Amino acid sequence: MLLTVIIISLLAGLAMPLGAAIAHLENIKKKWLEEELRHGIMAFGAGALLSAVALVLVPEGISEYTPYAACAWFVLGGFAFMLLDIFLKKINTPASQLAAMLSDFIPESIALGAAFATGSSSAYLLAGLMALQNLPEGFSAYRELNSTSSYKPIKIITVFVLMAFLGPMFGVSGFVWLSQHPETIAAIMLFASGGIIYSIFQDIAPQVKLENHWAPPLGALLGFSLGIFGLMITTH
Repeated sequence: MLLTVIIISLLAGLAMPLGAAIAHLENIKKKWLEEELRHGIMAFGAGALLSAVALVLVPEGISEYTPYAACAWFVLGGFAFMLLDIFLKKINTPASQLAAMLSDFIPESIALGAAFATGSSSAYLLAGLMALQNLPEGFSAYRELNSTSSYKPIKIITVFVLMAFLGPMFGVSGFVWLSQHPETIAAIMLFASGGIIYSIFQDIAPQVKLENHWAPPLGALLGFSLGIFGLMITTH
């Protein structure tokens, strides 16, 4: 089973350099078609992220907590991602998409390892959703990094390949050490879910985002947390 965790988490991580390779090979001469493709890929990634939250991370996470505690971890994750977003903006780094990608990938890898250790039926679903979201995130992160002359294509893709090995590293840690602590795993899942919801509405949903404003996506975060609270109240 440990070997399965290593292989599955690595394959999910390799979707990042695959997305980067697709972005590198992309050569569409018509500007409108290129914009359609780019926005379509970003929307696909947003859908995969949202499905990971709604179908796996939140349902698994709320099983270990009271409604108030679950919502607290969820909202805390959103605020943490907001602070990271503000920090990256202030230092004017071209790696904000890269940071967001790793912020999703690492806690999900931990959760994936724990899911395999506990025999959860959602383990393979989570792995599939991770791969689906890493592909467009790798695509977007590559385009962002490649927009500056400091980062050469081969260097970016090589870094993405190396980052894929973070999946097995954190997956094994979840499998070996954290599987005996379900509340810790649940907290990680909820924390990551809040961060993902924030990221979707800050970086992807065009109707919500305002340049140099970070508060509007918190409305989506609080709205989703209200849904979590209502679900937990009515089902317990």
